[in-house]
Amino acid sequence: MSRSRQPKGLTGWILVAGFALTSLGLVAETRAQQDPNTTVVPTTSLPLSPGYGTADSNGSMIAVTGVDVTGGSLLYLIDTEAHQLTVYQATGGTRSTMNVRWVGARNLDLDLQVDGWNDESEYTYKQLAAAFEDQGAAGLPDK
Repeated sequence: MSRSRQPKGLTGWILVAGFALTSLGLVAETRAQQDPNTTVVPTTSLPLSPGYGTADSNGSMIAVTGVDVTGGSLLYLIDTEAHQLTVYQATGGTRSTMNVRWVGARNLDLDLQVDGWNDESEYTYKQLAAAFEDQGAAGLPDK
């Protein structure tokens, strides 16, 4: 079955535009809360916290949003086909301090081939693989 696909660039820009609109909404809400003459009616019963974030995906991209410790909004985009990660940060405030900044990007190909790094698990991958092999477990990936 053939599936119609949007160009990769279009999907990325749609995600970035959605992130930017969300960020602008957060900035507007913050400004409304700072104005003592404005009544803010909560639209959700969930508390907003620094760990608040959302995630969504399509067939080839994953988008994850969150808030960093400075109050800036973060967008992580992961291209699951090209194994690429890129991160953007949006900040609010006055007109001169509002911006969207590209934080960084990385090709994940080699990262995804590492058995463990900065891993404080009780057993390493190699120790677990040896234990499974000793018990005759089938289906271990070749490394």
